[in-house]
Amino acid sequence: MSIPRRFASCFISAVFLAACLFAAPAAHAASNDVFFGYSRTGNDTFYPNVGGLNGWDAALHIHTAPFLGIEADVSRYGMGASATVPRTTSVLVGPRFTVGAAGVRIFVHGLIGGEHSANSDGGVHISGGSFAYALGGGLDVPIVPFFAWRVEGDRISAPAVSPNNGTPARFTTGLVFRF
Repeated sequence: MSIPRRFASCFISAVFLAACLFAAPAAHAASNDVFFGYSRTGNDTFYPNVGGLNGWDAALHIHTAPFLGIEADVSRYGMGASATVPRTTSVLVGPRFTVGAAGVRIFVHGLIGGEHSANSDGGVHISGGSFAYALGGGLDVPIVPFFAWRVEGDRISAPAVSPNNGTPARFTTGLVFRF
């Protein structure tokens, strides 16, 4: 097969695939959603000698174009009675790319913002904030009309304060309301 024929074949295939995706409204997951659920960070994600932190995560996704939307994400970690455990809050925003079929949606996002951590006691005193980012994605599986269950994984880090030997990971799962 010659190069011009191969190029023409690839071009026609790409145009056909794009036409199929844009012609099917369900394929580009044109809806907004609100999420709330459990979240856990890896060991030493933001500061050394902290360990993995448990908490919650909330997110709002607003659909702006086929496949594309804006996401805002707020997380709070370190829930517990011990004053030595840092309370870490992150606020992030950025684009989200979503595809879906039969109610199942797969997405990837890139979020930037900041984090603030503080503790009131302990061997390692923490008080401060920093630029932060999260890169990752997830899967929303429908459970009943307007509701889905989300499983998400991210690389989350605050480069100015995150230790090199830490685990810059975040796992999140919970309920999604679609509107």
